[in-house]
Amino acid sequence: MIEEKTHKTKTVAETLAQAFYDNNVTHIYGVPGGGSSLPLIEAAAQLGINFVLTRTETGAVIMASATAELTGSIGVALTTKGPGVASAANGSACALLDRTPVILITDGFTEQQSDFITHQFIDQRALLAPVTKGHSRLEENQVMNEINRLINLAMTPPCGPVHIELTGVTAKKELLEPQTQKTLDGCELNVDNLNDFSNANELISNASRPVIVIGLEARSVENTEKIRQLIDRSDYPVLTTYKAKGVISDHHPQYAGIFTGGMAESACISKADLIIMIGVDPVEFVLQKWRYQVPVIDISVVEYPVHYIKPDVGLYGPINNSISTLLSAISVWSSDWKSSDVKVLRNDMHHALQCHAKDGIGPQDIVEVALESAMSKHTVNQEKRLPLITVDAGAHMFSVMAFWPCNQPFDVLISNGLATMAYALPAAIAAAIKETDRTVVAFTGDGGLLMCLGELSTAVEQDIPIVIIVFNDQSLSLIDIKQQASGLPSRGMRWETPNFSKVMEGLGGKSYQVSDKEQYRQALDEALEIGSPVLIDVLFNPEGYGQQLKALRG
Repeated sequence: MIEEKTHKTKTVAETLAQAFYDNNVTHIYGVPGGGSSLPLIEAAAQLGINFVLTRTETGAVIMASATAELTGSIGVALTTKGPGVASAANGSACALLDRTPVILITDGFTEQQSDFITHQFIDQRALLAPVTKGHSRLEENQVMNEINRLINLAMTPPCGPVHIELTGVTAKKELLEPQTQKTLDGCELNVDNLNDFSNANELISNASRPVIVIGLEARSVENTEKIRQLIDRSDYPVLTTYKAKGVISDHHPQYAGIFTGGMAESACISKADLIIMIGVDPVEFVLQKWRYQVPVIDISVVEYPVHYIKPDVGLYGPINNSISTLLSAISVWSSDWKSSDVKVLRNDMHHALQCHAKDGIGPQDIVEVALESAMSKHTVNQEKRLPLITVDAGAHMFSVMAFWPCNQPFDVLISNGLATMAYALPAAIAAAIKETDRTVVAFTGDGGLLMCLGELSTAVEQDIPIVIIVFNDQSLSLIDIKQQASGLPSRGMRWETPNFSKVMEGLGGKSYQVSDKEQYRQALDEALEIGSPVLIDVLFNPEGYGQQLKALRG
């Protein structure tokens, strides 16, 4: 009798879940439907991958995006078909412009269903095409290869989301393919242009006042280590974009402040005779023309076809390799900068961005009192370790980013590519799930929170250590400022004061509403000890926002 060989089969859902496991995914976020979502959730659970039920699809994708930033791997979100896909589009746009590798799985219609169904039917691939890097239905024979192709595409710079449109029929289809292998790092590109390095060396050697600007591509462990070596060898002032805060500590003597492409950094940049950009993505700049007429060296993973500048030298490929080559070639990184010069630049920017209020509590007070409270509470191995913070879009972000110090990359999470509102709370939930030994503080405006209010319920359900600080001034402050600056009357930008404290209590969470510093400080001291979600609704005076915005952007 001839013994027949048997092959262990896996479904497409199981194969996809295995690929996630192989890429260190521990959580999937989403609002599921009844099609492909259910078998995928179960297949993932069998591998120890937890499913987090969110209250919004956009929130789910933002959580996956924040997870991808913190882990350096992929984040995963899933939704149902039709309205679920439409609702996820903003989250996908956020992942695309913030350069995060997200796998967005949506349910879909089979060809047979498409012949007679119109209910909830839209062209989902076409809808998400502008905000994703790729698409697949996983219906071809080589499913494993297709999954790996998509993951590699998501992780290839500039990183971004990919869309898997998975029907229930396809999810349950059995395969005879081998298990998936861990994907290759899509960021490994080659750089081998000796002329460019020679030109860069010449520019650096001849410059007397170079300035370094660091951007989001620089945030990996390897890149940060090399960049810090370069900084320590030179005496150049260093500016960082919002997303790159922490690549150089805010307490480092060469740290000169933030860079947005606006006015605040001009005092520093205008004194430079060379700008060395490291990992700067043009998506991080504000919408203003480049104003400086000095040479630029662009050290980046990829060359961006649309940019505010045309660099004099471009070094494209792995950033740590490019920095290593420069460090080996240039023995002396001298300049005319003095440490006192950098200190003056840093202090001047700090002073220009002050945002206090004559009465009540001001935006800067909200940040600085939170910092003082956190400094008094969080000590790890005799060292102060501040909470990780997340920051929403809006006028409040100027004070948060200016006055909350960072020591390491990803000490702050902020949407700066899409700069979407309703970011801080979902990002904080994902951060607290991943960083289990660290408190997370979400700084959000009232407008941003109103757009994702349901995610307060997600935070309460997950029972994670988040302090949600709400800048509550009953308006879309940033747009209100611009409206008034244009000479127009304030119209359509304000609303009646919402009581976020009562909303949080109604959802089962702890909350406070405060209107002065002493109340706020007491609420913070208690909130930072609780270890579960707490909301502090701060009724504050936005006085000073207009002047701060002018100092920052011109």
